[in-house]
Amino acid sequence: MIYVLSAFVFGLFIPYAARRFAKFMPASFAFALWQIVKPSANAKKILKSPLYKSYLLRSLMSALLTAALSGLFWYCFGAENLWWKLAFLWILLLLAEIDRRMFLLPDILTVPLLILGFFAAAWNCGFTIAPDSALGAAAGYFLPSLAALFLVWKNRDAFGGGDIKLLAAIGAWLGLECLLYTILLASLGQLSVSLLRRQKAAAFGPALAFSAIIIAICFF
Repeated sequence: MIYVLSAFVFGLFIPYAARRFAKFMPASFAFALWQIVKPSANAKKILKSPLYKSYLLRSLMSALLTAALSGLFWYCFGAENLWWKLAFLWILLLLAEIDRRMFLLPDILTVPLLILGFFAAAWNCGFTIAPDSALGAAAGYFLPSLAALFLVWKNRDAFGGGDIKLLAAIGAWLGLECLLYTILLASLGQLSVSLLRRQKAAAFGPALAFSAIIIAICFF
């Protein structure tokens, strides 16, 4: 129960944290942390705004989604070392919301996620073992980089640096094989959504984040 309650509280603040990121990025980790916890000067205006109900509803939906996925993680993986896996889940959900709002995956989240993946693998607290974690991180960085070099002559924004760092972090957590499955699932999902919505450009981070979560649940 403590996992679900903690996830619900964290999920409530995901839209708020994503909105605050939009106000001060790029930033150092310390400045970013201060800006998130510092009371907003426009807090009273937000509470009186007609958009407040919409914002509150989004926060509630985010909390329910985070709690549901955290409960599913507990059901699939058990309580042992669950906080490590929840850190993977919660950071991915926050990154997905930030990228949806800003088309940006900040280093102050992707780099710690990568480092946590290495530690989780080394201490056998995550999803994979240390050698596969290192191989997955390397593949997550170099494969998209090569793809970006191939595509840059047509579209210099074909693959963002944040996407590459996120893939390296996912590779560190899930290993090489599951990283490839994540890329495939994210690409298919992004293509389907883009066709349905007739979008020419969309943030790729949410597709990567949710695909990594699905792959983690299905393969581990």
